[in-house]
Amino acid sequence: MKTPRATSKQLSSIEKAKPIKCGTFGATSLQQRYLATGDFGGNLNIWNLEAPEIPVYSVKGHKEIINSIDGVGGLGIGEGAPEIVTGSRDGTVKVWDPRQKDTPVANMEPVQGESKRDCWTVAFGNAYNQEERVVCAGYDNGDIKLFDLKTMSLRWETNIKNGVCSVEFDRKDVNMNKLVATSLEGKFHVFDMRTQHPTKGFASVSEKAQKSTIWQVRHLPQNRDIFMTSGGAGSLHLWKYEYPAQRSKKDSEGAEMGVAGSVSLLQNVTLSTQPISSLDWSPDKKGLCVCGAFDQTVRVLIVTKLNKV
Repeated sequence: MKTPRATSKQLSSIEKAKPIKCGTFGATSLQQRYLATGDFGGNLNIWNLEAPEIPVYSVKGHKEIINSIDGVGGLGIGEGAPEIVTGSRDGTVKVWDPRQKDTPVANMEPVQGESKRDCWTVAFGNAYNQEERVVCAGYDNGDIKLFDLKTMSLRWETNIKNGVCSVEFDRKDVNMNKLVATSLEGKFHVFDMRTQHPTKGFASVSEKAQKSTIWQVRHLPQNRDIFMTSGGAGSLHLWKYEYPAQRSKKDSEGAEMGVAGSVSLLQNVTLSTQPISSLDWSPDKKGLCVCGAFDQTVRVLIVTKLNKV
């Protein structure tokens, strides 16, 4: 990885009453460029960046801070309606259609008697046609839950024994293929989502990347088997997933079960003494990425030689 010799300049600054925790362009078109944000007051707002004074959509979505947000159906990514999912400290995960005012189209909350857990991360997936769509959510106690929005049911759950900081499918707009989940203690897990065993769920491989928190994972848009993780030690790690010779096999009772592959480290770099808490890839320029850190610095980088891996 190398930092290009380029400069950036601030074009405008917009300040709002409530601190903003998370945002996504995922439920809007590239021409529209509406930004959906979740704030510390539990509010979901959608902003037209050309006229940001008043949100074009606003709802008190949660009782507490919105930790994570994701969008699908916009930007030409994912079939079906444009939707936004929010995960909150109040323990609920909600799906919103911006065309429907005030009320979520889906609300996943703890059942009666179940303790409320802080939801740290949410992600859409499986949006490959007009009917199918799932939401994956990760929680502070290590729970990972997969909600099927077609059947409005909990499809699968597991626990990785550590707070789940980030989850992402390798692609939103394909039949579920892989899911990466990162954790507080420097470990990440790659789940093969093609084959779900009736009792064992999805096969997975885990990797201890570093000693500190892995804040985020992002897959390379041009190659879904390459992904980057950002760490609490101010580092970025670039990984490649290798599929096994056979992705599924039959158990002793004849049921299909998945087979996990392996993960290899391609590159790593330390950019800061502070955690790198967010990152994303350019969908257009292969290898171009941006990251933000606790040192209040935004860094733009180019990852080279991606065509050779």
